[in-house]
Amino acid sequence: MVKIQKKQKKQKKEKKITFQSPKGMHDILPEDQVIWEKIRQTAKSTAEFYNFSRIDTTLVESAELFERGVGADTDIVGKEMYFLKTKGNEKLVLRPEGTAPVVRAYYEHGLSRIGHPVKLYYIGPMFRYEQPQHGRFRMHHQIGFEILGGESDPIYDAQAITTSYRFLEEVKIKNINVHINSIGCAKCRPPYQRKLESYYKKYKKKICKDCQRRVDSNSLRLLDCKEEKCQPIKEGAPIMLDYLCHFCKEHFKKTLEYLDEIKIPYFINNYLVRGLDYYNRTVYEMFSEEFTFTIASGGRYDYLAETLALGKLSAVGGSIGIERVIEILKSKEKTISSKILPKIFFIHIGDEAKKKGLTLIEEFKKTGIKVSESFGRESLKSQLRVADKEKVEFVLILGQKEVFEESIIIRDMRNGVQENVPLHKVVGEVKRKIKQL
Repeated sequence: MVKIQKKQKKQKKEKKITFQSPKGMHDILPEDQVIWEKIRQTAKSTAEFYNFSRIDTTLVESAELFERGVGADTDIVGKEMYFLKTKGNEKLVLRPEGTAPVVRAYYEHGLSRIGHPVKLYYIGPMFRYEQPQHGRFRMHHQIGFEILGGESDPIYDAQAITTSYRFLEEVKIKNINVHINSIGCAKCRPPYQRKLESYYKKYKKKICKDCQRRVDSNSLRLLDCKEEKCQPIKEGAPIMLDYLCHFCKEHFKKTLEYLDEIKIPYFINNYLVRGLDYYNRTVYEMFSEEFTFTIASGGRYDYLAETLALGKLSAVGGSIGIERVIEILKSKEKTISSKILPKIFFIHIGDEAKKKGLTLIEEFKKTGIKVSESFGRESLKSQLRVADKEKVEFVLILGQKEVFEESIIIRDMRNGVQENVPLHKVVGEVKRKIKQL
């Protein structure tokens, strides 16, 4: 009997299931939609100003796209991809980053027909299985700007950096620090990597386990290590700029000259590399003062298309972490208000008034005036309370008497003054009053 009671209690406990979003993933709640919408709109206006066209790639991609393009030895491919099981035994993953899918779409749909360079931008979620921490999520959202084609002209490197920088300015991020470096090309990088490997092998027992592995597999990532014990060793490492070939030196020099021309401040960071294998020459990251995490990053990736066996394509671009931008804005108590508050609130009294209200709201929609309502509430007092919370300027009151007389009451919520106007003239009268505000 005691065992049966325990079993029943266990079953009752098991029924109490509380569902939550997966670890490292989050819902975007109604109160946050204002700031998210402002960011989306700013991304759109910035992109359109610099002649970028919108592209939305699929959330699910072939795993091979990233294994070959991003690099098998990178953290993204080695540790962070979300693999999917399919009935057809396809090897698919949730999209971990945006650049490789854009290049895939460029070739799949023949976007070169648009004419070079092809400028594309995207806004969407990325998925990486990593330990959630400050400013880092397993599902996070990025804005990306990609410039495909253009014969590896450094002016496009400067444009990619400029576009992200101007976006951050537009959303009121202050004190933006641009870190920039060149990691060379297929000609000058291998001799540098050999020098770097030789240097680190002398300290192999003193560096972290990840760096011990990188010495033989992905030596450039040694410079990306954030472990405290590796920092003194990194500071004595050879510098890539000393090993650049003539063409890479000229490319980097011109990129900096273009940034100087448009007065974008930058700092040459000799130890800056990117965590993805497809980068070459220019790499950059952007920070905001008082925050250690990167808010925007990118660089040139002339070898990505070739690595994917798609063709030869010079390209450069970068991405911005939306959650990180929002975190900075919230910490600075920056309020972004892109929400157009309803200037008009419709109040109904009775079923006939409610029915008429639907038609009236559609009439206002044609003029671009937003009308709010609370059809679920019946009393005048409760509807007025909602109108007051929404801080509207004018309230329209339609009762049974007004329906019969084909009129409506306009109440000015600022001073309580009311007037009765013919129903067919209310839209014009409200427009006139709004203009006078």
